[in-house]
Amino acid sequence: MIKELTEKLINNISRAVRGKNGQIKLVCAAMFAGGHVLLEDVPGTGKTLLARSLAKSVDGDFRRIQFTPDLLPSDITGINFYNTKEQEFVLRRGPVFTNILLADEVNRATPRTQSALLECMEERQTTIDGETLKLETPFFVIATQNPTEIQGTYPLPEAQLDRFMIRLALGYPDRDEEIKVIGGAASFGAEEKLTAVCTGADILTAQNDVNDCKAGEAVCGYIADIATATRRHAGVRLGLSTRGAAALKRMSCALAMIDGRDYAMPQDVLESAPYVIPHRLIYKGYSQDSVKTDVLKQILESVPVPTENA
Repeated sequence: MIKELTEKLINNISRAVRGKNGQIKLVCAAMFAGGHVLLEDVPGTGKTLLARSLAKSVDGDFRRIQFTPDLLPSDITGINFYNTKEQEFVLRRGPVFTNILLADEVNRATPRTQSALLECMEERQTTIDGETLKLETPFFVIATQNPTEIQGTYPLPEAQLDRFMIRLALGYPDRDEEIKVIGGAASFGAEEKLTAVCTGADILTAQNDVNDCKAGEAVCGYIADIATATRRHAGVRLGLSTRGAAALKRMSCALAMIDGRDYAMPQDVLESAPYVIPHRLIYKGYSQDSVKTDVLKQILESVPVPTENA
């Protein structure tokens, strides 16, 4: 079921987002695994377009927050305001009460406002004036951000980065696809023409299927060994947490289900690792993306790959 659902989503979204089927597959896998996605790249590479196209493809509630330096936490979660006509306080729910939330340019807001998403992303609930309110199900956050080198951005706190199951860069399209975009083959506003190909109930079913996916002792041991290797690497100050290792397992299971299997294999772990691990590590000194890639490669090469899945 997940394999067919993913194919429908990829085919639909690719009508608006050209040449990014691999990235669309990863976003779908993270959603099926119950996680959230951080899209990081320079402006103009299609981050917001991908998020909007995904929302159009799922028949559920969709809200967007454009993060700015003056955005307040209450603008995200909601607020109790006094209704003078009714002479009572009334709850005005914020945009987090939705199924799919697009947090656009999340690193343009201050850390205080960014942190308002923490409880929502991890606990699927929010607290307003001491009252805890459950969010909708499914609840999926897809956030976009520009590189921190761009003026007017605030780096996301480590605690919030850990809440994103994967961090993904879209990159520029290849030459042929870029020519099609420039020439108008991929028309402006193409995502507005997309129609839903699945429902929120389909996403919940897929998430339950991923929870039932089998990850044998060999696969779980492999993930644990990778986590240990990150903590011992000379270039890493703080390695992969247990929560990060669990996210790696769930992402691996989602990719296995997309491939038509109900069990995870070491190859699923290796496919997931570049998107699940790097943003969760704290490196020694200043680390560019190329350095992070080299560190991860060294870590994965240092851990023997199990020859069986049991």
